[in-house]
Amino acid sequence: MRRQTGPGEMFVLNAYWMGLSFLWNSIHPLILPLLILELGSRAPNTAYGILTFGGLIVALIVQPVSGALSDYTRSAWGRRRPWLLAGTLLDVVWLVVMLNARSLFGVALGYLGLQLCSNIAHGPAQGLIPDLVSEDRRGIAAGTKSLVEMVGVIAASLTISRLVGTSPQGLLVAGVLVAAVLLAGLAVTGLGIREEKGAAPMPAATHSLWLQIKEIANIQVREHVGYARLLLSRFCVFLGTYTVQAFAFYYFMDVLEIEAPARTVGSLMTVIGVSVLLSVYPAGLLSERWGRKRLSLAACGVVALGMALLAVLRQPGWIPALGVVIGVGMGIFNSVNWAWATDLVPASEAGKYLGLSNLATAGSAATSRLFGPLIDLINGWAPHAGYMLLFVVATLGALAGLWVTLRIPETRAAQEPAAPAGDAP
Repeated sequence: MRRQTGPGEMFVLNAYWMGLSFLWNSIHPLILPLLILELGSRAPNTAYGILTFGGLIVALIVQPVSGALSDYTRSAWGRRRPWLLAGTLLDVVWLVVMLNARSLFGVALGYLGLQLCSNIAHGPAQGLIPDLVSEDRRGIAAGTKSLVEMVGVIAASLTISRLVGTSPQGLLVAGVLVAAVLLAGLAVTGLGIREEKGAAPMPAATHSLWLQIKEIANIQVREHVGYARLLLSRFCVFLGTYTVQAFAFYYFMDVLEIEAPARTVGSLMTVIGVSVLLSVYPAGLLSERWGRKRLSLAACGVVALGMALLAVLRQPGWIPALGVVIGVGMGIFNSVNWAWATDLVPASEAGKYLGLSNLATAGSAATSRLFGPLIDLINGWAPHAGYMLLFVVATLGALAGLWVTLRIPETRAAQEPAAPAGDAP
């Protein structure tokens, strides 16, 4: 039986996710768009879309592989922590390369290297909750994970958005801060958790490297069809939100003609982050009592509503209110979806199967970047018309996620209030 994990231990277990969240919520919406503009790209949506698509394809491949390999790692540090350490230290190297690049090729090289090494650590980190948290506490653990990730979003929004573009050294200062937060998250989790030294034994007859690779790649979709559907719902919802997030910088600059788009993106991220922060932990707790499905359905509906209104109400004054709506929906969805995933995957291969969640996460993020060239193309036909595509995709994605969720089996029966003793039959 896995040990019960208290609130303080929950934070230590998930601190690394705050570092990762700070990293990528600094790079994707703030640092990378500005780097592309500074290099003088004539079609920034296209350049940003293609570059981040390539990076996220790297993430899509690397994360489940590293997660699966960590399932069978044996070391004095356990099976997950060696991967976290190696990946994170290399992250810092590639971050330096990207921020000091003087050409689009150099930025691309640093960015792709950062994606590769970050996901070497990211995949094994997925297995920490199933490894160390008992089944009846995973909803709370998933809520804590989502909570600290939102702390990373808010912190990046408040700091990085005010550093970039303020001076020639702003990007370098931002890079130092990103590296420091990432290393701090690694230190808290890496030194604070208690992993066993051993690992799950490799299956019989795995003296052959080829047989080991086949076992790692052996995904039993039919036996875990509920998990496959969960990943599909995650893909649909995230596709819409990532599409809006990816091109918000250029949308605010071109359509709303905001002079400081980085600050506006940062402010919106802050509003969404705070809303998510206030909703993820209660959602994790309530999913243990009410079940995973009903909360997930409600979350999809709320996100669809927020995105539809964002398409219609283009006045800047509406942005914070709609950010609250979207943030609450995404907070509930993130927390409950991850708790549901830990219920549906086999415990003995949690790293491999939870690593596959990146098929939905990075897969949807990568797919969303393909809209960049399409946005530029449609904008060329009719000014600003391409940006409407963002909100249509976001709304339809959330509704598609709702439909898929209806077909996923519930793993937590709703707990009805106990009847008074006198009413017992």
